[in-house]
Amino acid sequence: MSPVIDIHAHVLVPDVERLVRDEPYLAAAREESAAGQTQQTRDINAALMADQWGRELVDIDTRLAAMDAMGVDVQVLSISPYQYHYGAPAAVAADLVELANERLAAIASGQPDRFRAMATVALQHPELAAEQLVRAHGTHGMHAVMISTWAGGRDFSDPAYEPFWSAAEQTGALVLIHPIGSSLGARLREHYLGNIVGNPAETTVALSHLIFGGVLDRHPGLTVCAAHGGGYLPYYIGRSDHGYTVRPESRTPAHPPSHYLKRLYYDTIVHSARILEQLVAVAGADRILLGTDYPYDMGTREPLTLLDTAQLGADERAAIAGGNAARLLGGLS
Repeated sequence: MSPVIDIHAHVLVPDVERLVRDEPYLAAAREESAAGQTQQTRDINAALMADQWGRELVDIDTRLAAMDAMGVDVQVLSISPYQYHYGAPAAVAADLVELANERLAAIASGQPDRFRAMATVALQHPELAAEQLVRAHGTHGMHAVMISTWAGGRDFSDPAYEPFWSAAEQTGALVLIHPIGSSLGARLREHYLGNIVGNPAETTVALSHLIFGGVLDRHPGLTVCAAHGGGYLPYYIGRSDHGYTVRPESRTPAHPPSHYLKRLYYDTIVHSARILEQLVAVAGADRILLGTDYPYDMGTREPLTLLDTAQLGADERAAIAGGNAARLLGGLS
């Protein structure tokens, strides 16, 4: 029986922040991020980072206690999305990515029965990102990488990303797509909608570019997992199929968009047993991986309760709880 594996859990690497703190791009990046949030949201997040999140993101003993309480045997560790730093120039990005990957690999190697490490790359520099992914795979044994939904002003269908997609296909890496913030701007500032609505919307747009832009056709060996249950796409895929049918400019992929849903993977952070059941119906239980989004409050501290509440067969539950991740990442059975 496979261990319970959390594919979606974050770590903060303080040395990365020290490395970039004097970089010219950082002030503009922070200003842009703040513009998408109210002062109330900024204050709440700052308080959480100064206390609960700050501790849980860096302290291993606190993390292990939380994992035990959640019934999680293994976490696959990824950086906090706030540490993508996609505004960094290439020279800085090379250093911060290597530093982040080294730190996560060290945590995983220190307790291999509890942790695996997921790489980060400088997605804003696609050729560099490809090199970084190959290095992370070969040097650090990382079998997964986390990226945001876009970088450098480019969506996933942009030809500039081809070196990265090729490297991901070559290495067999699981590519976890995890947004940071929202590109929808001021309309989502209030009520924390930038996260509540913006994050799944960003993922929906990113997956649509992978499909309609032909990326999944050009790279049939690409392994992609969409955080937060794939955004809205799996639950409203009929509209994409309809557009594919009636609009010539949408008939760009080789198959209707719904065909590709069974090629993607998704985590379980959907907060509803019925939605999880719909995801199983659309994509299949063999395409769903357990996630918590630890330690953030838009994640879950009861990942297995969702599986127990949903109408799942025993084999489906076992696959989602850890079997699928063990198969993808290797060495976890």
